[in-house]
Amino acid sequence: MLLKTILNNCQKYKLFVYGETRFVIHEGKKAIEVEIKPRKNSKTICSGCHKPALGYDSLDERKFEFIPIWGFLVFFIYTMRRVECPRCGIRVEEVPWSDGKRHQIKTYMQLLAYWAKKLSWKEVAESFQTSWPKVFRAVEYVVEWGLAHRDLSGITTIGIDEIPWHRVHKYLTLVYQINADKIRLLWIGFTLLPG
Repeated sequence: MLLKTILNNCQKYKLFVYGETRFVIHEGKKAIEVEIKPRKNSKTICSGCHKPALGYDSLDERKFEFIPIWGFLVFFIYTMRRVECPRCGIRVEEVPWSDGKRHQIKTYMQLLAYWAKKLSWKEVAESFQTSWPKVFRAVEYVVEWGLAHRDLSGITTIGIDEIPWHRVHKYLTLVYQINADKIRLLWIGFTLLPG
């Protein structure tokens, strides 16, 4: 079975197609590079307003880190395009596998963050042949996404608790939703009391 067939079944992007795949050495490790190309006659999407816009020019080729497969690091290779948007001006196009200037695929960041709940971040980094800062950035991405998409409607009862965090006069303040049907942490903050 071809790698492209596997990717098309688990990670298909509507406006893009997988191109050539090749084995390479990346920082002393075996890796697979997978080219991604825009589908013919597909529109470029503005990263600012998320609407179709006219192409402007192309930037340098970028590598996006994907989930390692069978002990090989995997990178998507794509030449980012810029668009001339009537609403936002000249912007880099939006791509479905990455967000902003991040060099990891969204799916990979979600997987790292999932395992970071179960193992130490160092163990996650070693298991996925990546670095501790990349695990940190993956967790940060998932937390930011969760905060931006949380629903605070239906909160009728809250509970507030303070727990000592460090040595002297340092506390974490925790705010919970404690409705009968839903209990969840809403907010956590740091408090330093004068001592």
